[in-house]
Amino acid sequence: MAVEWRQDLATGNLEIDDQHKELFRRFNILLESCQHGRGKDEVSKLLLFLGEYVKSHFAAEEQLQIRHNYPGYRAHKEQHDKFVDDFRKLENQLSTEGVSFVLVIQTNQTLVDWLIKHISCTDKELANFLRTVG
Repeated sequence: MAVEWRQDLATGNLEIDDQHKELFRRFNILLESCQHGRGKDEVSKLLLFLGEYVKSHFAAEEQLQIRHNYPGYRAHKEQHDKFVDDFRKLENQLSTEGVSFVLVIQTNQTLVDWLIKHISCTDKELANFLRTVG
């Protein structure tokens, strides 16, 4: 079951929206790989991508919020920080235990939660705010 990008998730900032679309695309590759019994092959690639993604994407999104004096900045940043903590745990698990079925499941759960809760709700609130100031 693919996770589809919807236009109502757009923030109106091309860079941020393109980064979100890429996250959806990468996650869908993992989901498809899992359906074909190749999740273990794909999870380390996804975690490598996320290592760079979280740094650049969160920095860009947070700068956008600061620039526009977004009132929800502190709570939004806390969610980013929580995701970084969860991601670091996955990275540590990969480095200590290697690729495992459990890691694939935990990565899936972490990303589904992120895509559903953060992008669909928190980032959507940010997008609505940006539309009012833009």
